[in-house]
Amino acid sequence: MKKKKIIVGITGASGAIYAKVLMDRLHQLKDQIDTVGLVFSDNAKTVWEYELGNKDYESISYKTYDKSDFMAPFASGSAQFETMIVCPCSMGTLARIAHGISNDLITRAADVILKERRKLLLVTRDTPLSLIHLDNMKTITLAGGIIVPASPSFYSKPVSFEQLAATVIDRTLDLAGFENLTYRWSED
Repeated sequence: MKKKKIIVGITGASGAIYAKVLMDRLHQLKDQIDTVGLVFSDNAKTVWEYELGNKDYESISYKTYDKSDFMAPFASGSAQFETMIVCPCSMGTLARIAHGISNDLITRAADVILKERRKLLLVTRDTPLSLIHLDNMKTITLAGGIIVPASPSFYSKPVSFEQLAATVIDRTLDLAGFENLTYRWSED
């Protein structure tokens, strides 16, 4: 199996637990990964600290790029990163991606992924959704992106916040093409 080159954008939307579980899962799947490029928005670390009560993002082992580093390899399609996950994805970031506004590395990388016809997964968490949000999601979907609402499932009977968040993240990793051992409905 070819190892994956993946971009992860973490924005300041509520739902830092999803980003933490994603980082943990990617570490568990490291034998399937060639490279992970990580970008935080301005508010992502602040929300992480507030919601999770720690600065564990400082110990993430993947290379982190500044949000204004347009020299990052995945700012160009020639680097051949095949997947990007934005988790959690704020509605502001989603709107900028939908309208091609590449004002930081997260939105530029998403623009590259879409123009190269590669896999873009946006893990959105806001509720309720306005018509503007829905129209932006439709635009991204029509452009080839995948909207992954952070709507956890309960049939695996999760007993912690991490397990509950994993029901969303494991589905996201499935969509990204990882071989992922997780609870499957009606499978032993």
